[in-house]
Amino acid sequence: MKKIKGQSNRQKRIRLKIKAVAKNPRLSVFRSNQKIYGQIIDDKKGKTLVFISEKDLKQTKNKKTKTEIANQVGKILGQKAKKAKITKVFFDRGKYKYHGRVKAFAEGAREGGLKF
Repeated sequence: MKKIKGQSNRQKRIRLKIKAVAKNPRLSVFRSNQKIYGQIIDDKKGKTLVFISEKDLKQTKNKKTKTEIANQVGKILGQKAKKAKITKVFFDRGKYKYHGRVKAFAEGAREGGLKF
């Protein structure tokens, strides 16, 4: 029970900070046990501008770790955002700590050309 309450408090705290300065779109990340998803959202219009999931990757025969896959997904999201003329975003990690796959995703998005 404490873990869930801590996660919801973390999510509320992050959202309040992001909404306070909502000039740029928001890069939201969702991490399940199996996959990782990312989307860039314009909160003023309430629309998703760019979306990426792990399913969009072309799977190769050699196995990669979940962290390496998250990094690749972030890079592809950064490239898609560049094509959509989005360079600066706010990173919304939601209820997740900035660690592991979430951190790898963020670093990949930076390598792809996003600034946050």
